[in-house]
Amino acid sequence: MPDRIALLGWGSLLWDSGTAFDAWHEPWRDDGPVLKIEFSRVSSSRGGALTLVIDPENGVPLRVAYCLSRRSSGAEAIEDLRAREGTTRRHIGWLHRGGGASYRDPESYRAILAWAVAKDIDCVVWTDLPTNFAEKVGRPFSVAAALAHLQALDTATRAAALDYIRRAPAFVQTPFRSALAAYAGAEINGVR
Repeated sequence: MPDRIALLGWGSLLWDSGTAFDAWHEPWRDDGPVLKIEFSRVSSSRGGALTLVIDPENGVPLRVAYCLSRRSSGAEAIEDLRAREGTTRRHIGWLHRGGGASYRDPESYRAILAWAVAKDIDCVVWTDLPTNFAEKVGRPFSVAAALAHLQALDTATRAAALDYIRRAPAFVQTPFRSALAAYAGAEINGVR
C-alpha cells in the first residue's frame, strides 16, 4: 500500500492555483496541525512583500490547511513542492513516520508528527523557509516594524503586498494582519 502523503499550506499554495503542482494534490482541508505562523519573511520574488512562514519566535498558533498528495512517494511530493515554491530542497520540511525528517523548528516538527499520527498520515511535506525580516530590514520583527516596512515599499509593490495579505486564508489571524486591518481601516479577508 502506498504512503499517505500530506502537504501543509497557509499561504499562496491555497489560492494561487492553475500550476502543474495543483494536478498532484487533492483539495485543501482545514484541519491540519497547529503551527506558529506570521507575515515575517521579506520575499525577494514578491519585491519585498511580507509573506507567511513558520516563525517560532513571532508567530501565533494557527491551525493550518493540508491536502493529500497524489504522488506515490515522499520524494516526489518534496520535489513537487520545491519546484512550486522555486526554492532549494533545504527549504522544504518533511517527515516520514517510518523514519527520516528534515525541519528547522523542533516544536513545529513535534506538532506535525503528533498530527500525522492522529490522522494516520505516513509522510508530511511543507514549505520551511525561515523568517528573514531582521536580515532584510535591519531590525527585529515587530508589528510596528512590519507596518513601517510595508509603508516604505513603492506604490506598485505595496499594492501587490497588500493583495497577498488580503488573499491569505481567513484562518490566518496574526497580530500583524489585525494591526494592518486596523491601520488601514479596512477589512482584510474577515479581519477588521
